[in-house]
Amino acid sequence: MRTISLAQLRFVDLLDPGDVVAWPQGPGEPLALTERLVAQGAELKNPGLLFALTESDTLRPELREHFRLFALNGAGTSRRVTAVAELIPYQLSDLCPMIRGGQLPMDVVLIQVRPLPQGGYTLGVVSDFTSAMVERARVVVALLNPALPLMHGDSRVEAEDIDWLVDGDTRLIDMPDPQPTALEREVARRVAEFVPDRATVQLGIGTLPAAVAQALHQHRGLGVHSGVVSDVLVDLVERGVVTNAHKGVDAGRTVTGGLFGTQRLRDFAERSGLVEMRSVEYTHQVATAKTLSRFHTINSAIEMDLWGQANSEVAGGRYLGAIGGLLDFVRAGTASPGGHSIIAFSSATPDGKHSRIVASLGNRPVTVPRVEVDVVITEQGVAQLRGCSLQERARRLLSIAHPDHREALARGWRDAGHMNT
Repeated sequence: MRTISLAQLRFVDLLDPGDVVAWPQGPGEPLALTERLVAQGAELKNPGLLFALTESDTLRPELREHFRLFALNGAGTSRRVTAVAELIPYQLSDLCPMIRGGQLPMDVVLIQVRPLPQGGYTLGVVSDFTSAMVERARVVVALLNPALPLMHGDSRVEAEDIDWLVDGDTRLIDMPDPQPTALEREVARRVAEFVPDRATVQLGIGTLPAAVAQALHQHRGLGVHSGVVSDVLVDLVERGVVTNAHKGVDAGRTVTGGLFGTQRLRDFAERSGLVEMRSVEYTHQVATAKTLSRFHTINSAIEMDLWGQANSEVAGGRYLGAIGGLLDFVRAGTASPGGHSIIAFSSATPDGKHSRIVASLGNRPVTVPRVEVDVVITEQGVAQLRGCSLQERARRLLSIAHPDHREALARGWRDAGHMNT
């Protein structure tokens, strides 16, 4: 490992022609390194960028003048460039073996780290699939960031895994919880009514997960096992809602692959000792879900057709989402003893003009196939689809569609030659 200053870092000396550079998602992005990389893009020979969810200003459409762009995700600020990027479909449970096996292009990896008192380094805010990236890369460049929380588990990186250590930057990407709308709160209320006390829950990030967490404030004895967590976790623990005492495994600890929040979450995770950082090879595996008691996974979709197929990737002809961990957690909820998989969304677009339950997805992608869908919740009610006939699925989904669109939906379903509902 060589130590250099940021001013000395020249990517033209590190990259071979055609190399692909990658970095961790969300708050794991080492801002000083990615900023310097794109600033030096004109000096490089046909470089590529591989990225997942981003929440920074790094990615811009004009980067295609100097970089090839490969997108794993269309959420956050990544959606600025998905129209000019090559999109790579994947599910998170498969990502580590794909990285190690070389199916994903990845030559140089940029990370940020903080030294651990006992030796080695921590990635602090991520553990997800970053270790696999570090293992695969020919060159690993690490930025020293003393602002990272001192976390252990799968967020640990050994000194010998780092090729270049760059002097520090204290900036971290904050991801505060957004404020839910009244409609999202109503959907969340329905979700909370379905989740029993002492269940283990998975929550993502965004307005609906934040609303669901708030709606769970009267619950007791919940556990959390999630791909990422946000500041709402701190509220749930401090209110005594989340104790992690009844999970069946990892008792007393919240398990996650990412701290996607603010300083409040990072301080809580470091000081409490109640958060365990694990990779997607643990968090997103069905084998893990089978050991979790009453695991209720809670996710969303852009739209769902009357077959029960969900699209969580494309809206208005734009790629805005991803497969990511959605399908993994849909399967996990049904694999857990006493668990359920919940897909929740408002029944119509915010202006009320378009139903989010549709007669057909047309040429839009099927992110979750109908055979995997368990429970669907809108503000209009709950539809349990698992084990239902195709006719019954359509009837139940129509019952939770927005009243203004039900007649047109039923007519479109019949006109397409499907079974009577």
